[in-house]
Amino acid sequence: MRIRIKLVLAITCMVSAMVIALSILYLTQLLSERIQQSYQHNDIAAHQVLLAVRGAIEHGLVNVPLPPNDPNALDEALTRTLQNDVALQLTLNSFIRYAPTIYDINIADSKGKILLSTDPLYQGRYLPDEPAFISLQKETAWRKFRIIFGPPTVYAVDAGLDLNRAPFLTVRVGVRTTFLRSQLAPWLRTEFIILLLSILLTIFLAALLSNMALRPLQLISDRLDQFVLAEPQPSTGSLATISSDEVSRVSSKIDRMGQRMRSVEEVFTALQENLNQVLENLQDGVMLFTRDGRVVMVSDSVEHFLGLTRQQMLGMELHDIFDRHSALGKVVRRAFNARVILLQEEVMTETGRRMQVSLDYIQNDDAERPSETLGALLTLHDSESMRQIENELEVSRRLADLGRLTSGVGHEVKNPINAIVVHLELLREKLARRDKGAERHVDVIQNEIRRLDRVVQTLIDFSRPVELDLVVHDLRSVVTSVLTLAAPDLEQRSVQVVSIMPDQPVYARVDADLIQQALLNVLLNGAQAMSNGGEVRVDLIQHGHEAKIRIRDHGCGIPRDILDRIFNLYFTTKRDGTGIGLAMTYRILQLHNGSIQVESELGVGTQFTLRVPVASTAETKTILQINHG
Repeated sequence: MRIRIKLVLAITCMVSAMVIALSILYLTQLLSERIQQSYQHNDIAAHQVLLAVRGAIEHGLVNVPLPPNDPNALDEALTRTLQNDVALQLTLNSFIRYAPTIYDINIADSKGKILLSTDPLYQGRYLPDEPAFISLQKETAWRKFRIIFGPPTVYAVDAGLDLNRAPFLTVRVGVRTTFLRSQLAPWLRTEFIILLLSILLTIFLAALLSNMALRPLQLISDRLDQFVLAEPQPSTGSLATISSDEVSRVSSKIDRMGQRMRSVEEVFTALQENLNQVLENLQDGVMLFTRDGRVVMVSDSVEHFLGLTRQQMLGMELHDIFDRHSALGKVVRRAFNARVILLQEEVMTETGRRMQVSLDYIQNDDAERPSETLGALLTLHDSESMRQIENELEVSRRLADLGRLTSGVGHEVKNPINAIVVHLELLREKLARRDKGAERHVDVIQNEIRRLDRVVQTLIDFSRPVELDLVVHDLRSVVTSVLTLAAPDLEQRSVQVVSIMPDQPVYARVDADLIQQALLNVLLNGAQAMSNGGEVRVDLIQHGHEAKIRIRDHGCGIPRDILDRIFNLYFTTKRDGTGIGLAMTYRILQLHNGSIQVESELGVGTQFTLRVPVASTAETKTILQINHG
């Protein structure tokens, strides 16, 4: 049951109980007052009738002789006197007609015999045994309600007339409970209507009060919804429980928010530990500044760039860390003050150390203040150290490639040597027998020696240092020249080329002839893989500091088990292939500090991605000046 309904029912029951209790108290008091008033009115009526009886006796029996020892004669005389007295009759009729609670009025002698009655049936009888009306006043409230609203009952109000201190006549006024009920009925109906209206008003006020009382909870629930929108929703069963009432819903959301905060705290702690580990192992110097330029995060590598400890720099301002007279300080201070982004800006320090500086800003995601800066991230990169590391990696990579080439050459050299050894043995035997077929073995040995010489020469040419003619070229023109060169061969194989080039130049410092040779090898391999023709897609894009050339065919694809061997020297799956083309392409990209990646799926096609570094900013500016000069 919803708490709103519970609150309405609770308030309604509480107020209804109070209204009912007050109504019962009021009805009890009203009933007691009505009974008291009825008793007083009927007692007055009895004494007024008694006064009229006395007057009738005094005027009616003045001249009537009464035998002293004949009671019957006295009763007859009293009866005639009372019946013939007009004033007494008028008094009785007025009470019967206008008194709302009087049922009958009887006048009886000392023995209880009725001398005069408003009901002719009671004339000459004895007074019935009726309870005294005063006893009704002594009953409890519940008993009074049961008597009045129970079976009809007549209560007596008596007034006596004494003669010589002895009872002489009795006037009895009969009060019927149904008449009292009719007197109380309008009051009861009014009270019931008031009670019903009170309950309805209570329900309305309770609903209004519950809405007012639960409105803050609803506001809290709505605010909590803003914090838990990204959280996965609970299951249907739990939703029914959560949405049963506002308190449960808010309590559940607070619990979930607490769990989420604890989870976020755990994740934040883990991320902080990981971030500290990353910063400790990071070679580049990283500094995070607030909006006003204070340092809040520093990596350990910054100490090698600036000569200050991490504890010294935390909390300092950017202008206090970077000297305005130093080359690095000038660049960083000028960019931070002007809110200019630096992207690998090369700076030569006073000590001759070359480094790259990057400065980026953290923008506010608020739609009302999108241009507001929350902070800045400064990265210091040691170009010379990285270049030295890259050279060492390049040497290691070339040694690994040389080992792979040597293993390929060893395999190629082994077969001719085996053939030479076999034919030398056969030649020795035939020479011993002076067989004329010995010349054929000499020819075979000569051919194998030539083959071995060709293999060794290929290895020498492949591993010989290449003099690169590195010039800054627009790779768009290099790719276009390759497509033009391969057009006849592609047209003969019914292969169409779809090329997508960027609108802006993509400058790279390359040996154009070698890059063209590498692209031509990959492009022709893709065309040869589509025996029934098709489409080859060539894309050139610039991504950060490198240019990507993607060549995708829709041929038969390359099996996974040989995918990592296709760049090995002398490895080929073609009947007339030499196994040199892709190996040479791989070596050309290595010479340019680039790389090549292949992705293939059988029956779908193969994609080669060739990557080469783009030219630096200074080289690009020089080319542009030359072109515009």
